[in-house]
Amino acid sequence: MSDWSLQVLLSALHDDIERRLDRARRVFNHPTVKGDASERVWRDLLESYLPKRYQVSTAHVVDSTGAFSDQIDVVVFDRQYSPFVFHYEGQVIIPAESVYAAFEAKQSMNAAMVDYAQKKIATVRALKRTSLPVPTIGGEVPPKPLQHIWGGILSFGSDWTPAFGEPFYAALEKDPGGSLDIGCCAAHGAFWKDAQGAYHVPQGGKAATAFLLELIAKLQASATVPMIDVRAYADWLAK
Repeated sequence: MSDWSLQVLLSALHDDIERRLDRARRVFNHPTVKGDASERVWRDLLESYLPKRYQVSTAHVVDSTGAFSDQIDVVVFDRQYSPFVFHYEGQVIIPAESVYAAFEAKQSMNAAMVDYAQKKIATVRALKRTSLPVPTIGGEVPPKPLQHIWGGILSFGSDWTPAFGEPFYAALEKDPGGSLDIGCCAAHGAFWKDAQGAYHVPQGGKAATAFLLELIAKLQASATVPMIDVRAYADWLAK
């Protein structure tokens, strides 16, 4: 019999994330440096454990009309089928068709931060996405319907007591076009929408690990991003 314990492994994953977020919060005094360090912790988690078809970055998102999103702290996007991602002077720009999920990372969760995350995610969802028919060995498959872009908020702590009480739900329900589907407050718990659209907050457990596994399940449900119309982007070369 092996001495390994799956329970210990999953618990240790959360414990490591919570410790790193707490350390970043206490060690760095400058708000920007503190924020950058926290974002890095969340990106490291996703880069380490998501399947390799997904990549993770801080980025702007662009569409074929030339519209850009706000800068998003953590974008999960496709590189198996996405033909291009721009890198320019340290900035990453991702075509809208390639995006699976967008997250804002904050030190603490409160009404203002939930509202901020909703508005930032709305700038991604508002972008135009193309979808072409897909040629296969068995013939052409119709264009894939555009999948939902998952949106969420990631934090170490919460300004609410309890973290997931009435003020939390009231903030989510304001929803200015950028609904939050999933999130994690590492010190207090994770949350996500269930299949009926109701928010689910599991009791107990390890929040970061619970968030990671639920995100993977949601990404699996999204299947593959649509086939991008590259020529729609190429039209800008003639302008």
